[in-house]
Formats: sequence, structure tokens, C-alpha cells
Amino acid sequence: MKLSEELLPRLHEKEAARCLHLPEKVLQFGTGVLLRGLPDFFIDKANKQGIFNGRIVVIKSTANGSTDAFAEQDNLYTHCIRGIADGKPVAENIINASISRVLNAASQWEEILACATNPDMEVVISNTTEIGIIYQEESIQASPPQSFPGKLLAFLYHRYIFFKGDVSKGLVIIPTELIPDNGHKLRDILLQLSAFNRLEPGFVHWLQYHNDCCNSLVDCIVPGAADIDTGYEDELIIMTEVYRLWAIETDSERVKRILSFHTADAGVVLAPDINVFRELKLRLLNGTHTLSCGLAVLAGLDTVKAAMNNPPMAAYIKGLMIREIIPSITDTHIRAEDALRFAEAVLDRFRNPAIEHRWLSICGQYTAKLKMRVVPVLLQHYQRSEHVPELMALGFAAHTLFMRGGEYVIADEQAAWYRGQWAEYPPDLVVKQALSNSTLWGHDLSLLPGFAAAVAGKLKVLQEEGAAGCLEQVMAAAKAS
Repeated sequence: MKLSEELLPRLHEKEAARCLHLPEKVLQFGTGVLLRGLPDFFIDKANKQGIFNGRIVVIKSTANGSTDAFAEQDNLYTHCIRGIADGKPVAENIINASISRVLNAASQWEEILACATNPDMEVVISNTTEIGIIYQEESIQASPPQSFPGKLLAFLYHRYIFFKGDVSKGLVIIPTELIPDNGHKLRDILLQLSAFNRLEPGFVHWLQYHNDCCNSLVDCIVPGAADIDTGYEDELIIMTEVYRLWAIETDSERVKRILSFHTADAGVVLAPDINVFRELKLRLLNGTHTLSCGLAVLAGLDTVKAAMNNPPMAAYIKGLMIREIIPSITDTHIRAEDALRFAEAVLDRFRNPAIEHRWLSICGQYTAKLKMRVVPVLLQHYQRSEHVPELMALGFAAHTLFMRGGEYVIADEQAAWYRGQWAEYPPDLVVKQALSNSTLWGHDLSLLPGFAAAVAGKLKVLQEEGAAGCLEQVMAAAKAS
């Protein structure tokens, strides 16, 4: 039998059934698994606790795919949470009842605009990919406008006109697209598009001062559809890891009141500055991934899970975070205890047996990722110490060797440059040429005391003893220290 409202009593889902009659308070642009696995999870959890008491109207903006499954399942779906928390396995299935309906922008634009006249509407959420938050000159009178900002501006303008500029009817807008300052960028585009459409000054003032565009950061691995037997049919089933974070930047009491769902789960954080969360994620999770990916591939470890089940590789990953990255990033803004707590959570996430995260995928645009995620940490290290960070040096050595090529595809804009270096120079000169290339890194890394020599030495060990042998040395050194 397919998941539906009719099935809920058999599943003893009284709370989910109760939530089906709550008013619509949220407009969501996007039907993807990230939104359904994170913001919609928090809203559903709050609804079941009697806190937020509002459901979501989901807008499908793309022509790809169908919304039939939502209608056939009364907009219900199963959310499977799998992973490790505090060293213990977690397996939980939830029936999410937060979505009230799914509307297609291309064919149901008038119904979407009608949602703007709903006095209960309070929140807008989006995840339209990084290229969704772009400025595009277009009329908001189109049916519908093409871009996401165009659709949103048309919705807001319709609401402004209907409620005659009522300042209490402004919305809290939270983009979750993975770009820095996403809320501020979306607000600026809305204002720019308002000017292009020559909207009246009264609306522009209402938009700017009575609607809140909040920066936000989402952090949760959502692999997508789950192959899990629930005893019923569910075309919308998803799986996520246990760890979840939705950091929303605000110091407004009004916003905190409207986003009451934040009290239902510790994974929602409202803070006046979310850069700490971004920095921890970028350096400890993404940076560790980037410094480890080439080494893992060279060691014959296909997935992050396999790496964490390999004691030498696991020792490298943990040592990298605890002994080198954390001391480099902690300051008055990032406390050591917060960084250590985050690192332990990252290690649990890496150990998750339910997620197949492939190292070769992480190696995509390897050089650019090192520049963005790791080089700032390396420079911060040398601002505090002239001691060579040996594990970072090994990560750079593995990158240099990986870029020579092997039985794998290199998806990196610098692949041809590295091929040319390996074809022309011996390994130690490849290291020197690479590290001194400020075009690659934004800095001449060969000037860092002892770093080039350390990378060249690690590269020599990698070539002579293999990645596995090199990692054995790392584990032995960790045990001896």
C-alpha cells in the first residue's frame, strides 16, 4: 500500500495526521531532498510538538520531473535518518507531514500569487542551486517570471498591493543556497529588480524595511532516495545523516518569534553572526576532505567510510583536524572547545555506514578546493608558528602525485598544467614549480619556512613506499607522540 493520509492510522501516526489540517505559513521554492531533509524536517518536528503550527506550500519552478507523487501520497513522505551520534548507531524513520501542496510555477502561477493574499503566510525558504540567486532583467508581470528572484519579487509585490502596504505582512525570507551572504545577495537583487521594474517607492521601502532576508547556512548530507523497507510504498522516501545544522543569521526579535520552529531542535541556530559555523564547516569538514581525498585514492580507499575503517587513514584524518587545523583556526571568534566538538561530530559523520561518499568525487576541482579551503589555514598556521605542519604537507604531496594521473579521471582545470610539469621535471622540481605558482594558490607557498622541502620529502615517500606505507608511518608517529 502506498503512503497516504489513509495509511496514517495503521502506522500509528496520530501527530502526523493532526498536522494535516494546520494553516499554510511557509512558501518554499524547491522540491529537492536538501529542503525536504532539513528545513522541512525542522518544521515538521515543531508542528508535532505544537510549536510552529504551520505547513509549507512548495513551488516547483523547473520543467524537469513531475509532482504527481506528492499528490498521490497526500504530500507525505518518509524521512529515514541513518548514521552515528556520540559513537552510537542511529536508525529512525519519520513520516513528514509538513507539506500541504506542491504548485507548478509554469501552470499554476495564479494559485501561487493567491498564496500572497494569505494572512498566515510568514516565511519564504529557497534552494534553487547557487545559480538561482542571480540578477536577471525581466518584468515581474510575466506569468511567471523566469528567475527565482523575479518570481519572489512578483509574489512580494502582489502581497504588498493586496494588504495595502501593511507593515505587519512582511515576510522572513531564508535562502539556503550554498553561497556566502545568500540572504543579503538575494535582498540586493530584489531591490535592483524593483528599480528595473520601476516599482513605487512605497513598495521599495516596505520590501527593504519590513521583510527580513536572512543569511543562512545548511549542513547535512542528504544522499537522496533511500533503499529502505518500510512496509509500504513511498516514491518520495529520502535519507539523511544524523548531523543537521541550519544556521540563520538574525538578531531580530520579530524574526525569532516567527521562526518559532527553532526551539524544537538544537540543529536550528539563530545567531547574529553565522560566520563561525561557516568557518568550522569549511575548514574542518571541507578542508579535511580536500587534504585527504588524493591520499585516500592513492591508498586504494574508495569511500570516506572505507577510510574511517582503515586505522592508518583514520589516524591521518583525526590528526589533521585535531593537531593541525584546529590550532590554526581557533581565536577569539572560534573557541577551541567548539572546534573540538565540531571535529568529533565530523568524525562521526565520516564513519556513517549508511552513506557512500566517494573520494574520487571529492577530488573534483581538487586544486581550486585546496586554494579556497586549505591555503588560508596553512597561512594562519605559519602566522602562529614556523613549525612545518607535516600532515598538511602530506596532503599537498598527495595532491601533487594524484595530479600526475593514474587509473582514474582527473576533473580539475589545472590537470593539463600538472601533466606538463610531470612530463618535463623531476618530482622535487614539480613540487617547487607548483608551490611557487601564485596563480594556483594566490600566494607563493614555497616561501613558507620548510614547507616545500617537507612536501618534496613526503612525495618521495609516497613514490617509494606507496600511500599505504606512508600512512603507516603517520599512525606510528601518532602513537609515539
